[in-house]
Amino acid sequence: MPTKREIHELVDQLPEEEVPTVHRILQVFCADQAWRSLLNAPYDDEPETEEERHAVDQARASLDRGKGIRHEEIRREFGL
Repeated sequence: MPTKREIHELVDQLPEEEVPTVHRILQVFCADQAWRSLLNAPYDDEPETEEERHAVDQARASLDRGKGIRHEEIRREFGL
């Protein structure tokens, strides 16, 4: 397992133009409990049912027809 010292060494090697991106990634890792939970969640190895496959196919077909919901609309709905 990497140590914090090894991570610091990698950060010191970063090209300057990558610093903002890595800064944001580290902020998410340090602050967002939901994100950390997802990263630590066990792999979902439950088989997909025929009903689930059908629902996914329908959703993809709807998106192909331009019937999706824009990201901005979802954010508004959830007050983000």
